[in-house]
Amino acid sequence: MKTLLLVDGSSYLYRAFHAMPDLRNRQNEPTGAIQGVLNMLRRLHKDYPADYSACVFDAKGKTFRDDIYPEYKANRASMPDDLRAQIEPLFEAIKAMGWPLIVEDGVEADDVIGALAKQGASEGMKVIISTGDKDISQLVDEQITIVNTMPNAFRKGDEILDVAGVEEKFGIPPTLIVDYLILIGDTSDNVPGVEKVGPKTAVKWLKEYGSLENIVAHADEIKGVVGENLRKALPWLPTARELITIRCDVGIQENLTDLAPQTPDKPKLAELFDRFDFKSWRRELDNMPDTTANTMPTRSVATNTATQQMQTTDMFAPSEYTANTTRNYETILTNAQLDDWLNKISTAALVCFDTETTSLDPMTAKIVGMSFSVEAGSAAYLPLKHDYFDAPSQLNFDETLAKVKPILENSAIKKVGQNLKYDQHVLANHNIQLNGIEHDTLLQSYVFESHKSHGMDALSERHLGIKTITFEEVAGKGAKQVSFNQVTVEVAAEYAAEDADITLQLHEAMYPQVAADVKLDYIYSQIEMPVSNILFTIERNGVLIDANMLNAQSNEIGLKLVALENQAYELAGQPFNLGSPKQLQEILFGKLGIKPLKKTPSGTPSTDEDVLQELALDYPLPKVLLEYRGLAKLKSTYSDKLPRMINPNTGRVHTSYNQAVAITGRLASSDPNLQNIPVRTQEGRRIREAFIAPQGSHIVSADYSQIELRIMAHLSQDTGMLNAFANNEDIHRATAAEIFGVERSAVDNEQRRYAKVINFGLIYGMSAFGLAQNLNIERSAAQSYIERYFARYPGVRQYMQETREIAKQNGYVETYFGRRLWVPEIN
Repeated sequence: MKTLLLVDGSSYLYRAFHAMPDLRNRQNEPTGAIQGVLNMLRRLHKDYPADYSACVFDAKGKTFRDDIYPEYKANRASMPDDLRAQIEPLFEAIKAMGWPLIVEDGVEADDVIGALAKQGASEGMKVIISTGDKDISQLVDEQITIVNTMPNAFRKGDEILDVAGVEEKFGIPPTLIVDYLILIGDTSDNVPGVEKVGPKTAVKWLKEYGSLENIVAHADEIKGVVGENLRKALPWLPTARELITIRCDVGIQENLTDLAPQTPDKPKLAELFDRFDFKSWRRELDNMPDTTANTMPTRSVATNTATQQMQTTDMFAPSEYTANTTRNYETILTNAQLDDWLNKISTAALVCFDTETTSLDPMTAKIVGMSFSVEAGSAAYLPLKHDYFDAPSQLNFDETLAKVKPILENSAIKKVGQNLKYDQHVLANHNIQLNGIEHDTLLQSYVFESHKSHGMDALSERHLGIKTITFEEVAGKGAKQVSFNQVTVEVAAEYAAEDADITLQLHEAMYPQVAADVKLDYIYSQIEMPVSNILFTIERNGVLIDANMLNAQSNEIGLKLVALENQAYELAGQPFNLGSPKQLQEILFGKLGIKPLKKTPSGTPSTDEDVLQELALDYPLPKVLLEYRGLAKLKSTYSDKLPRMINPNTGRVHTSYNQAVAITGRLASSDPNLQNIPVRTQEGRRIREAFIAPQGSHIVSADYSQIELRIMAHLSQDTGMLNAFANNEDIHRATAAEIFGVERSAVDNEQRRYAKVINFGLIYGMSAFGLAQNLNIERSAAQSYIERYFARYPGVRQYMQETREIAKQNGYVETYFGRRLWVPEIN
């Protein structure tokens, strides 16, 4: 059976425009909708092979429906200028890709699709319609199926609507969709339905009476307001049927034979991709072999014989990568070998680069050797500082770095690596500036699968099926581990060359998958890669701290700890180790007879922070213990530790900002962690005072005003919340007035505090139980506040519910720019 694929281009055009960030080329022309639609077409080519296909768009001007009902689609805003500017170039690109493009004057895209679908089905074809328009569901039958490739993102989670799928989604079979839409109306086309009749009522009536015709025949039997509204709407229903029914008998110029696949116009595509700055697609185009006539890119077309397939060029979809297990590795010990490799690197399209060093501390690590790879299965290791007994002669360190430096600093020589920010620091320690950073496999993995491990060893097993040599296997473990300069050159060469080879192969396997999704590619190329370079600069600059101030604070905290220890001994009636859970259990629950609140996994009474906080409400010793713990942590983590972390060469503390840790895209600071310095206590605030600016400079502290609520207002488009911000209202006071039923001028401070907790708590999913605990009120009162809150902001509730459903369906949700937050455990 042959397949006909019909794409509702108009449906996807608007959705792509509103879903995509405001992407623009160097000439400031908008390109987001173009990228979105083309990316969707790439997916369809790969995932839904077809013998015939077409992309259908609405034409300008009126149709017969406007003559029947002048208000048809009158509620739609005029097309944004940025979208209008993309239509013609989009049409050019679609045709250049080899897609038949249909724009029929005076006929809506739905009717063109309907006519072609029925024609294809009548000729025995399997018909696939790609659309996000629910109206098309009326066409579904045993041969016609709907595929919605954009339920939430441009990839994955396709919604398949066959006969059973339509019934599962709407509660009725496709044959009743027109009746269903007549009853509920179609707000997108400004076609009114029966007032107060929603999907549930419509489905109930259709199941009870079997059709709209029978509902009308029994209209007098339907009671209540909806029955009255139905009877009032009876004269309108025939008109609604004309507007909603897809006309499958419209005259169109195209025949199915016109929809055979066409040869892509490579020169035109090259011109368009250059104009739009679609760099990754342009590179794919350069690597695409010439196609023969009457073939389409990215397609595997089944013939009438089940065992035969005609393979054509996969131009716009990521191919399955096959790992190269060849190990053609070389150890560079002579200048001739080095010159040969520098020539290879200079002429390569992309070179993978890695350093082997003396330390994981990027600010102090020194080079032991370097590895390079320019093609899969081939790599080289350049040892420079292996200094164990009887180590082989290696090239002169300074002279070799002077030779390699121009290559590393040449921005025209493109580099890829795994966590290249670390290598930037290492090279900077030797006065080499790494330029030409094109790709980083750590960040590719993070963008593609943020919830998984991004280490090279794990990536190799996951994407290449290759188990790599681990660092422990070459350098040892624990106390017996040696520095890399003590590893034999022979062993080091195999390990280091493999790192470069595997990293290059990981790039070849992962990057096409990232680039195939326009949102992920944007996050990777426009956010993560540029940010990595900025973070390198920030880390390199470091943070200036006043060590004398911290030392003085440490001494003061030490005296307070001694005083708190003595106070605890007095309350307990004996000395004990405040840091020993066992002794603390004996004092609290034994000697003092306090009732345990919960147990540890081993069955002993818990003395964790939550327990102590609750006990502190009634007993003085837990309160002292909490204060002691807080000060002890401040002393050990900050006032004692930070002065020891000052780099002797720079006089500053150099933290690492880790991009590939939090699945949300948030940065994580480590060694030391500068993100969690306490601010609620006086001592914590004094720790912050030790972070100073150089003489003549200032540290500026900036914060957004209620940023989370502003983002929620934008995402949910809740009218009440948007208006509150637009009118510069105090959002917490406005919420309090609604919840407590008072005038805004009458809201007191306590009510506003309650509203602030509710505003911030509920958008993060706080339950009635959590709210009750937070406000110290009854759970029933908390539930009442929640219900009043969502009555005030119904759009927020709807957005949160829809987001949960998306997460259940796809296993992830997306940020505004399309970053995926994976929640596989949700189901």
